[in-house]
Amino acid sequence: MEDVANGERPQAHDLPTPVGYELTVRELLTLPSLTGSKLIAGAGGLEQIVLRVNVIEVPDILPWVKPNELLITTGFPLRHADSGQPFDPAALVELIEGLARRGAAALGVKEGRYLDELPAAMLEASDRLGFPLFLIPREIGFDEVMSEVFTHLVDRQAWALDVADRMHRALTKIVLEGGDLPQIADEVAALFDAAVLICTPDGRVQATAGATPNLQALHGLPLFDPSGRLRTERLHHGLQPAPDTEAGQIAVAPVVAGGIDHGLIVAFVADGGLGPVTVQALERAATVVALAVTKQLAVSAVESKFRGDFLRDVLNGTAGTTAQITEHCAQLEWDVNRRMVVVVAELDPDADPATAGRTTPRPVAGRMPQQRFTAAWQQVVRRRDRFAPVVGFSHEVVALMPVGGSDAKTVIEELIAAVTGDRGGGRHSFCTGVSRVIDSVAGIPQAYDQARKAVTVGRRMHGNGAVAHFDGLGVHRLLSLVDDSAELQAFATEVLGSLAGDADEAIDLRQTLQALLDTNCNVAETARVLHFHYNTLRYRIGKLESIVGPFTTDPILRLDVALALRVVEMEGL
Repeated sequence: MEDVANGERPQAHDLPTPVGYELTVRELLTLPSLTGSKLIAGAGGLEQIVLRVNVIEVPDILPWVKPNELLITTGFPLRHADSGQPFDPAALVELIEGLARRGAAALGVKEGRYLDELPAAMLEASDRLGFPLFLIPREIGFDEVMSEVFTHLVDRQAWALDVADRMHRALTKIVLEGGDLPQIADEVAALFDAAVLICTPDGRVQATAGATPNLQALHGLPLFDPSGRLRTERLHHGLQPAPDTEAGQIAVAPVVAGGIDHGLIVAFVADGGLGPVTVQALERAATVVALAVTKQLAVSAVESKFRGDFLRDVLNGTAGTTAQITEHCAQLEWDVNRRMVVVVAELDPDADPATAGRTTPRPVAGRMPQQRFTAAWQQVVRRRDRFAPVVGFSHEVVALMPVGGSDAKTVIEELIAAVTGDRGGGRHSFCTGVSRVIDSVAGIPQAYDQARKAVTVGRRMHGNGAVAHFDGLGVHRLLSLVDDSAELQAFATEVLGSLAGDADEAIDLRQTLQALLDTNCNVAETARVLHFHYNTLRYRIGKLESIVGPFTTDPILRLDVALALRVVEMEGL
């Protein structure tokens, strides 16, 4: 028995294009060694792929049959197909059904040897199951068939390896000569006449290539979210049908280097024509893409360190005069002479999959979430404005976004939508804080402080994924401007007394107190909201007033109590 790998010959633009890489049963019957063979049943399976060839020499062959295997035999084993018992046509039906279950490609029987004709029930089973059954002329030797089939399979596999090797050398040359991802994508797209896409692990597109019709068909698939990112969670490694198409195919290979997941390279054709050979070639291309990405990351790390150090000095107000900052920013290709807001984004505490309840380990490690988060913001911001500063630090990403005549909220909403996407494929939730609009470099340090406070207060008030504008914080904005947190805590303790503590009873009574304030001390409405009996709530009000005073009748006290509750709520900010 001979065994080789499977694949399919693409239409390459610069390589010879002989017959397809796959060897089907239909093509098999045209080989010289099978001249005169006659298909007698199972025409529905002529497109089955042949990977192996074997001779049936014993009746009980089923335990050793492998998928995509061509089986040839004389009539002798068939006459004893039922474990050596006398000939029984029903046993041949069971044989055909067993071969079909095991994924065999076809069965060839030498005519006129030991079996005058195959029973009609056996032919009916072959037609019903789409399992090709053909007769081989008596004068053809099995050794001729096996030798020719094996030779064709090896030749086609060698061709596939040659395609992958040539492409690998061409792509490596591109990288060594300073090429980048778009050039790699162009090379692969031209080789397979396909649309090619390279993306990050969470689907952010880094490069596309191919003819315009191919690219339009690719982007028309239901695989992209509204922000334009590929939904990587809907794809898997290897060849697969394109959704919502009749004959479209997608080939996918992961981009991995040093155990780090750097994304995917994807090839798409609308009318089929891809195959395992494309997957093999894409895997070679993915290695080169990983080399290019690693090189980019190394260069970017040095540049980011330099840019980050300078921007941190700007944010802290220690970078020099306004003129010096402006000049240095211009050298870094940053434009800060315009109306802008400072945006601070922080990953939420449970963004790490280890703390998000995931129990299944990933086979390949990804870059650190903060690194990927920074890369996401940089790509989205630069796509909108390439002169806008955006830098990632150890726990946050800071961007100076121009707003011009646009509404700052609209600008930020668009950015966050692009970074967030559909939250699939390992994307992490994050909180965002936005400063007031500033008109000059001199206002950056104060705006940065505002954005950081907005992030902290926003997460505290609204939980993970919050977006907070400093001007929209209300009373929390005023409280956050008090630098002396001890003074705030002292105020809360003076007003609330024992209710400012962390005991369960204190927390429970604070919730009741807050509900009363929210309903303007309407006892009936508060009882309904809290699902309390009216008398129970009246008892609680008496207990609260014994601690904080007559807040139901004293409006000034109610204001103090409301502020004190906000201070307690902001504890730890």
